[in-house]
Amino acid sequence: MLPKQHKNQTPTVKVMMQQSNIRNIAIIAHIDHGKSTLADRMLEICGAVDPREMREQYLDSMDLERERGITIKLQSVSLKHGDVTINLIDTPGHVDFGYEVSRSLAACEGVILLVDAAQGIEAQTLANTYLALENDLEIVAALNKIDLPAAEPDACASEIEQVLGIPAGEVLRLSAKTGEGVSELLDSIVDRVPPPNGEIDSPLQALIFDSHYDQYRGVVSSIRVMNGELSSDSKLYFMQVGKTSGVEEIGIRKPDTAPVETLSAGEVGYLIAGIKDVGDARAGETITEVHRKAASPLEGYREPKPMVFSGLYPIDGDEYPSLRDALEKLRLNDSSFTYEPETSGALGFGFRCGFLGLLHMEIVRERLEREFDLSLISTAPSVEYRITLSNGEIIHVDNPSDVPQQNLVESIEEPYLRASIITPSTYTGSLMDLCQTRRGSMEKMEYISPERVELVYRMPLAEVVMDFFDQMKSRTQGYASMDYDNDGYAASDLVKVDILLQGESVDAFSSIVHRSKAYEYGQQMSKKLKELIPRQQFDVPIQAAISSKIIARETVKAYRKDVTAKLYGGDVTRKNKLLKKQKEGKKKMKSIGRVDVPQEAFISALKLGD
Repeated sequence: MLPKQHKNQTPTVKVMMQQSNIRNIAIIAHIDHGKSTLADRMLEICGAVDPREMREQYLDSMDLERERGITIKLQSVSLKHGDVTINLIDTPGHVDFGYEVSRSLAACEGVILLVDAAQGIEAQTLANTYLALENDLEIVAALNKIDLPAAEPDACASEIEQVLGIPAGEVLRLSAKTGEGVSELLDSIVDRVPPPNGEIDSPLQALIFDSHYDQYRGVVSSIRVMNGELSSDSKLYFMQVGKTSGVEEIGIRKPDTAPVETLSAGEVGYLIAGIKDVGDARAGETITEVHRKAASPLEGYREPKPMVFSGLYPIDGDEYPSLRDALEKLRLNDSSFTYEPETSGALGFGFRCGFLGLLHMEIVRERLEREFDLSLISTAPSVEYRITLSNGEIIHVDNPSDVPQQNLVESIEEPYLRASIITPSTYTGSLMDLCQTRRGSMEKMEYISPERVELVYRMPLAEVVMDFFDQMKSRTQGYASMDYDNDGYAASDLVKVDILLQGESVDAFSSIVHRSKAYEYGQQMSKKLKELIPRQQFDVPIQAAISSKIIARETVKAYRKDVTAKLYGGDVTRKNKLLKKQKEGKKKMKSIGRVDVPQEAFISALKLGD
């Protein structure tokens, strides 16, 4: 008897597939090198999508992905090429989503390494190649965009051979846009990528490499069965979180979902188990059966760790409950960002959020504003500092307003990263100057080809999260690319700079900066606020301070009413008497007055990139 089906759901199919007829492969490349376009051509050639329903970036499900032309969430699909089933995973290319790429590679035996024939090897190309090599995967290298007038396939193939050790003769050449060479790529995948070698008779071990939330059916997980067999009546045990659940539905994506009765070792599909929280079925989780558990979970599980922190506040304070609900719903689809309530004296009630990187922060904020119709202010991005107090206690702080008083602090450590930058050699000097002004220290400089060089710098993460990418792109006319990895913590001479209005600290403008840049930051913020804060009935001093020491000051001058205008002559004492009376009134107003800072001033002062 078939399992109970949901309304309008295709019937469950009994499928048993030979492992020799399966190929599991992911597409990896630098951002904007044509991964999603190549996936489109593969879907067309394999007949997976009705031509009438075909659209660009078919696997990208979010409007935001289509508008920006980037992949944010990985997508998987099963394609039929002759007698062979190719399980394809289209991965994100941006460094912020590198964790999704690493989990995808754990579900594969091979990768398509896609390189733009007009741009050559980029930073993410190298990073993703090293990930593939660490996972001992077969690499099928291919040059894309050979139809472009600026394409130099021979030079790029030589560069791949020199840098990655893949013979230039084995590098395939194709155009994902026109479809040229894509059929040959599919044949190469079948010939060169080994089939999976899982043991069907062993206890079930299945890897979750992605999850998303469906509001009607709960968490839908993308899984790869490593060993054993997963059936529609299995009772499952999630090894990392220690929870049990029954199977509601298993199946494969073609790309539309097609339920099946079993998924055997080597197969890729999806699982619906009635889970209501993506955090219980995160990427990297190992699934086994309750009554026949695997001896150990699969290797490589780790929590994605937030790198960048920012406060999100509703412009209208009445929208705070709506923002809280929106964050809860969005976290069901993206468990890699964190949030917790916080209060700001200047901005009111909001949330402190942690993100994987700057692009991830932009995406989350834009989704909140677009999908939930919210208007938000985000504070300047910061990183997590490790502070050793005078009594020996160690605390972690990601909000500058939480930093203890300076006399209680023994030392402050900040996170460092190891950045790899690939650039045309013309811009080497400009980039070295940029890295050194951001407190970077060079670790390696290597010429990939006579025209292109790789620079490796160790630098503080805090120097990168503000506008480093923008500066790098502007100095190299957009030709440089960057990838980075965490490189631990190191002690630095850091100080907390407070901005005072009328002698009162405004927590939204507080920042942790290196002592050598504290004066510059204080001056810039004071001048910016002087332009943004409207004139009051009294002088408003804007001060930047380190502890109790003032390091910069600007003054918003008061309105001045001409109280002597009605005088038409007479003794000068009458004029002085009126001016004195006005002065006393303003002094009293200053002592009881509160500075009126409009919301627009906060938005402008905290705007990213300014």
